[in-house]
Amino acid sequence: MKLLNVVALLEDLPELGLYRGQVGTIVEEYEPDVFEVEFSDSTGRAYAIETLNANQLMLLYYQAIGEKALV
Repeated sequence: MKLLNVVALLEDLPELGLYRGQVGTIVEEYEPDVFEVEFSDSTGRAYAIETLNANQLMLLYYQAIGEKALV
């Protein structure tokens, strides 16, 4: 995972108002496997910015991995 990757939350964090499946963007890397993630609504307004560990996140991909994409 690296800066500006899109990620999904893997666990519920109700104390932060965040739940499994919510999508965010990595906006800072503090140390290996520790990231600041910004969660935004569909209009682009941030509703949460939290420091999370890599094991709490899943990297999302928008294209085929390891195979040639269909045109």
